[in-house]
Amino acid sequence: MAERASDLIDQPWIPVAWLEEKSGPPQVSLRSLFLRAREIRTLLIPEAPTHSALLRVLYALTARITALDEAGPGSWGDRREEVLERGFCAESFELPDGRKAGIAGYFDRWAHRFDLFDSERPWLQDPRLPEQCDRNQTAGLHKLAMSRSAGNNHSWFGHRGDDKLVLPTVSQAALSLLTWHYWGSPGGLSRRAVGQVSHHYAKASPLRGALSYHPECDNLFLTLLAGLTPPDGDVSRQTDLCPWEREDVPDPLAPMPEPLGPCSRLTACSQHALYLVPADDGEHTADAYITWAYHAERLRPEDDYLIWDIGKDGETSPRLARSSRSLWRDVDALLLKQLDDASPIQPKVMDQAFDVSEYLRVRALGFEQDTSQSANYQYVDSTTPVLLSRVEEDVVTSDLPVRQLRELGELFGGRLEHATKEAWLTYTDDKKNNPGAWLDAVAARYWPAAEDEFWSAFRKLSRSDAAVDPAFDFDAACRAFGRHALDAYEAVTDSVLRTPRGVKAVTGAKAIILAALRDPRKAMRQAKTRRTPKKS
Repeated sequence: MAERASDLIDQPWIPVAWLEEKSGPPQVSLRSLFLRAREIRTLLIPEAPTHSALLRVLYALTARITALDEAGPGSWGDRREEVLERGFCAESFELPDGRKAGIAGYFDRWAHRFDLFDSERPWLQDPRLPEQCDRNQTAGLHKLAMSRSAGNNHSWFGHRGDDKLVLPTVSQAALSLLTWHYWGSPGGLSRRAVGQVSHHYAKASPLRGALSYHPECDNLFLTLLAGLTPPDGDVSRQTDLCPWEREDVPDPLAPMPEPLGPCSRLTACSQHALYLVPADDGEHTADAYITWAYHAERLRPEDDYLIWDIGKDGETSPRLARSSRSLWRDVDALLLKQLDDASPIQPKVMDQAFDVSEYLRVRALGFEQDTSQSANYQYVDSTTPVLLSRVEEDVVTSDLPVRQLRELGELFGGRLEHATKEAWLTYTDDKKNNPGAWLDAVAARYWPAAEDEFWSAFRKLSRSDAAVDPAFDFDAACRAFGRHALDAYEAVTDSVLRTPRGVKAVTGAKAIILAALRDPRKAMRQAKTRRTPKKS
């Protein structure tokens, strides 16, 4: 049987970076990725949301291949430790329920479901769309690839017009397919008619606008194991299904099937249905259908890779991707358990990630997007330095160095913004006059300096299990962040100090920063009180 270029198991399509002492092709197949995971440093995907989407699929495949997709038999943590020691099993091995694990066992069992252009069940696609959608109103290739210009979105990596259409390769099409399933936009797409229902409005994808956090180790093997979360005791691989494992494609008029475990949460929560039209050569995509997957109300599933913020009404929402926000401002939420009702909820993946590697980094991957419209703004991709391992993990106290460092940085950033607004409005004596120019200028000066200050202090923290780290000097950190705030404030407001009116405005508002310097703990308590959520 001739090899097909669209066979994702054995044909290369995943861009990777190899460890320095190793070498290999620039792209690998799924089978090769798992066989050589110890030699691969990381995925080499420039589009942050695509990187995050592919990691989620690889986590699910890792769970299946290692049989860590169920809590038992025995301890899940001990079984993962065994995988750490021996590596991914290349051969097939039988499971008690009749399923097969191992790289060969799993991929040989589902080989017919991993063809991007299969005529019956193309991978992660709905083969009914050519019959249910208007063939003259397809989404088109520019809509499929979010990095291309389509509608009101700008072009990210080059200008491509319909007069010189560049057909996506199998790799590009597969990665674009994943991006849509996880980060796709709501609103009008291809019209789909199912029974008496006919419309073209899709709901937002589950990660739309969110920032996703992934443990990252020295090689891909460790990274994938660190990214697994243990299933609950009642999770069964017979019911916790990935889309390609289902017997039939889901009913679009019924509610989305509720995820029944980690694998379905990772792969089966898309609100979009897609179908890729293969080109005649079988190696490129000629067109694409993109439309709604479920007519029923959107179900917001749990996600083990998000920070969940708690609003004033007590409702949880995922922390959104903001290109202007540095990753250090999320470090305490990644490392520490929830302190109180106002504190964010830690991503579940961080609970046991350090069991794989004592020291690891966290990579934040996201897409700054309009969550209710189709506008896309900016990729967000940043990585922390190596984080503390077990410091403060189970300590229930507010006197935590990591949290205090972040809170001090946020405190003086907020006071700087408040003081800048106050000085501008007092100086101009016009409440409608936007202080945006000054605010942008102080932010550009303060936040990079605050980030350097945070990591400088962070690296000095002891790796002991003490509740309060003796190496942390709260007062020195306060003075440092306060100095950065004052430096930014003075540099930006200096231009108006040549008039009495300007001196009065700038000096008066400066007291807002100085008050936090005099009594930072009181200022921090005030800040917490203002953002404490209401009890529902």
